[in-house]
Amino acid sequence: MPLAGALASLRCMAEPREDPEFRTTLTPEEVARIRRWHEDAYQAAKGESVRPRSYGYLGLRLVVPCEVQPITGVSHLLGEAVLREVHAGERVLDMGTGCGVNALLAAGQGAQVVAVDVSPLAVAAARDNARRNHLAGAVDIRQSDVFSAVRERFDLIIFDPPFRWFQPRDLLEVATSDHNYRTLTKFFLEVRSHLTPSGRLLVFFGSSGDLGYLRWLVGHAGFRQEVVARAELARGDQLVEYLTLRLTQAPSRP
Repeated sequence: MPLAGALASLRCMAEPREDPEFRTTLTPEEVARIRRWHEDAYQAAKGESVRPRSYGYLGLRLVVPCEVQPITGVSHLLGEAVLREVHAGERVLDMGTGCGVNALLAAGQGAQVVAVDVSPLAVAAARDNARRNHLAGAVDIRQSDVFSAVRERFDLIIFDPPFRWFQPRDLLEVATSDHNYRTLTKFFLEVRSHLTPSGRLLVFFGSSGDLGYLRWLVGHAGFRQEVVARAELARGDQLVEYLTLRLTQAPSRP
């Protein structure tokens, strides 16, 4: 899809919804620091080559367009958790699939996989990578605004959401920014209706976003949480924490 058409499609999907209003759990100083980090990363990414990037990652060969989230130095915290968690024959949903990486890892374990993303460029990249890794028949890849194109229930849902709550300026920023955490909030409002009774989640997030708000959503939606992978990286004089959370369903309240 041409870039102008992709942007128009995303703007249509991003019309305001009646979702709960996001209020940050961070201090003004923390918000300002994250905004600086985000702007520095955004400007650096805009200055890089527009050519797609290639990766060898956990046995996969991946090509990632510049407008799609790349493989990073902490991606393995989720990818390795996917390899440990997925069992053959399970139904798995990869929400916000990006280049398709975690969907392909799950399919390689013998799961039946659906992968969705709001970005048409990400959907195209995921399909290309599925063909590149001989897994095109193992992954059903769809464009979807959260669960809009998903009706099924799953044994496992994988979610690697944008960490920041800022308004995206372009498709490049859509990979890292979710305005007022609309997508993150909507996901947790609806996710239990897409899980089997014993279904669970793997969610990747970090303290370069509002980790406190994510934890509030997790508890509000009735999930227990366990940290299954963790790393800290220095940004200047600050440490940024990256976590993969395994979420299981707490019993519904009577």
